[in-house]
Amino acid sequence: MPQGPQGQQRPRDVVGAAVAVARIATGEQDEQFKTRTAGQILGRSGGRACALKLTAAQRTAIAKQGAAARWAVHQKEE
Repeated sequence: MPQGPQGQQRPRDVVGAAVAVARIATGEQDEQFKTRTAGQILGRSGGRACALKLTAAQRTAIAKQGAAARWAVHQKEE
């Protein structure tokens, strides 16, 4: 489903949009949409926890690997 600039779910077609507007106007649906799902929130917290456990040497190795991958793509373009 298409998403708005703040992650809101939006209808795919004009008829769906009209139905959504009508529901908002009659009070059946709130105008505010959830911006993040539970999976996104939990995934980000897991990523933070994983990052906090890394040592300085591990972070350096990951950063070097990422930089090498970015430069490899850049070198292909030329």
